[in-house]
Amino acid sequence: MQASLPAVVISGTGLYRPPHVITNAELVDAFNAYADRQNTLHADAIARGERQPLTHSSVEFIEKASGIRQRYVIEKDGVLDPARMYPRFTPRGDGELSLMAEIAADAARQALDAAGRSGADVDAVLCASANMQRAYPAMAIEIQQALGAGGYGFDMNVACSSATFALEQAFNAVRSGASRCVLVVNPEITSAHLEWRDRDCHFIFGDVCTALLVERADTAVGADQWEILGTRLATQFSNNIRNNFGFMNRAEDRDPGDRDLTFYQEGRKVFKEVVPMAAAHIEAHLGQLGLQPAQMRRYWLHQANQGMNQLVIKKLIGGEAGSEVAPLILDEYANTASAGSVIAFHHHRADLQAGDTGVICSFGAGYSIGSVVVKKR
Repeated sequence: MQASLPAVVISGTGLYRPPHVITNAELVDAFNAYADRQNTLHADAIARGERQPLTHSSVEFIEKASGIRQRYVIEKDGVLDPARMYPRFTPRGDGELSLMAEIAADAARQALDAAGRSGADVDAVLCASANMQRAYPAMAIEIQQALGAGGYGFDMNVACSSATFALEQAFNAVRSGASRCVLVVNPEITSAHLEWRDRDCHFIFGDVCTALLVERADTAVGADQWEILGTRLATQFSNNIRNNFGFMNRAEDRDPGDRDLTFYQEGRKVFKEVVPMAAAHIEAHLGQLGLQPAQMRRYWLHQANQGMNQLVIKKLIGGEAGSEVAPLILDEYANTASAGSVIAFHHHRADLQAGDTGVICSFGAGYSIGSVVVKKR
């Protein structure tokens, strides 16, 4: 007779929030100044019809298109400089803690404190992010050292679904007995891979880092525990969200400024295709667990677009749902890639009672969709 697997919980969360805020008004002023500079510089080509003039952005356009009102960034001045339009980071030596490891360690320590744990209790670190600072050594191993953790660490990237995909790996590692206490960190320095000079996407992203601690329920000591009832992952290839930056660019004799070497997407296609996929994914996952969408007390969804989240919820429960059911954090944080659904979970779970259930779900490039069903203990 097969032994039953142990219950596994999320026992703590942490959130690093950068010190700088960029409002939509500030962003629009910088972008429009950049557009004016470019239109003046290329006035002759524009007059000959060889080049299209850049169109101004506006606060109204941004908020209608996305629901975003501001974003947090690690460095602000470079982004808002019309002659630059991307952040300005100070290089660090190989003997210094890297920027991504620094913000991950900050969020991780908060999660450890919430769970009543220390770095020494951790025996696996998963660094899951849409973009890594470097190829190797793995960011996770540097974070592991910074925290004094044991065991092993590795990096993984499934774009905006990286956090939920890592949660399944953590869940399985603990449930199988391979690990006792797994730390999942999601450092997202999105400001470095966003094309701030593109009107269609210059407002989308913000910087942040989230962290979650996953361990066995029977050994967890934290006051706030969420049992993982099940996880479900799915991928389907699509080019509609893409970033071609990589180590082979040099060998291809690419211009580092080529547009496809930063984030780009076919936004309308993504909206049309991903919404029904995400809703069907969640419904099927709940069905596997013998649950119905209407039974869920809360949906902590990926934070990319307000309209997208509203439509996913409408497909699931057949009506409009406010922040009580599907809390929104992208108005304050913007799209934070893999961290968005975890930020929503971090900020909006304290009011739930023992026995309440909810879904943490992300969806993004790949396409990739990950869902984690949890119950308050």
